[in-house]
Amino acid sequence: MKQNLYGLILAGGRGTRFWPRSRRRHPKQVLRVFGDATMIQATVDRLSGVFPADRLWILTGKAQRPEIVRQLPAVPATQILAEPAQRNTASAIGLAAHMLHSVDPEAVVGVFPADHVILQPKRFLPYVRAALREAARGKIVVLGIQPRSPDTAFGYIEFPPGTEAGTTRSVPVLRFREKPKPALAKEFVAAGNFYWNAGMFFFRASAMLDALRRHLPKTATLLASLPSGTDPDFSRRLAKVFPLLEDISIDFAVMEKAGNVTGFPCRDFGWNDVGSWDAVYDLLPKDTAGNAARSEVIAQESRRNYVDAGGKLVTLIGVDDLIVVDTRDALLVADRRKAQAVGALVKLLEKQGRDDLL
Repeated sequence: MKQNLYGLILAGGRGTRFWPRSRRRHPKQVLRVFGDATMIQATVDRLSGVFPADRLWILTGKAQRPEIVRQLPAVPATQILAEPAQRNTASAIGLAAHMLHSVDPEAVVGVFPADHVILQPKRFLPYVRAALREAARGKIVVLGIQPRSPDTAFGYIEFPPGTEAGTTRSVPVLRFREKPKPALAKEFVAAGNFYWNAGMFFFRASAMLDALRRHLPKTATLLASLPSGTDPDFSRRLAKVFPLLEDISIDFAVMEKAGNVTGFPCRDFGWNDVGSWDAVYDLLPKDTAGNAARSEVIAQESRRNYVDAGGKLVTLIGVDDLIVVDTRDALLVADRRKAQAVGALVKLLEKQGRDDLL
């Protein structure tokens, strides 16, 4: 089966909640947000135990592609594709399934976000291998992450009651649940059979194309009109077809409707979607006052702050629970509890036409 395994890394997001570091040409996935490698480099390295570099395909945007090609010299540049327009995960995954099926009708695909952190890859990779084996049998497979808290920022996967974390056999998925209100999230965690949806999927390319034909026929028809990825006319045709594809997530389009979805309820392997600066704060080591920093800091009577100011010394006096991120042309100072609102700030800059800051 190894000859038919392919990894797809989705790297098209803008990471607006990581402004001012994250910009259109250098979004979250190409930044060193955590550790010494960029997020996409860490993703490729983590997957190398299953997928050699020449079996990885990456979907990104036009603005980001040059930087990703530069950062990943081992991945063939022809397999780092720029989407002609921003669409959602159903279109991206459908395009990859079409291309890989045209190259290898027996292709089995694993899909991974480019911008997640996994602190314990040795615990993670066995689940990946098990999911690929199940996908080779014709199932569409998901990984569920054992929740550490009743978090409302994630969708949940509902497995049958009594499901135990860490089972080596796949379990039927009863249904997908959208991001819940706090009270419902507490019920999910207390029930014990609800797991976070990490956005990692596994399938035969042929099975995904069948599912799209059944549940998203317009997009499936448009994808079927494309030539194979090796055709000289492929890029021109893709530029015309891709903007016409439906803007919908793979969860809504396929996963919630397909009847052959199964999953693995995983024990925690240090997964974090790193959705905001506050999530970075959680990952980093702290001083005795709970401050975390990626640059030099002197803190007096200051607690639980996050600081990232490049080569500058930052001094804090009498402040708590702040995010401080300084770049060449912009400074962010925010309440850590409002970290998610940075994305709304970027939308405001867009309305103001501040392309120089985007």
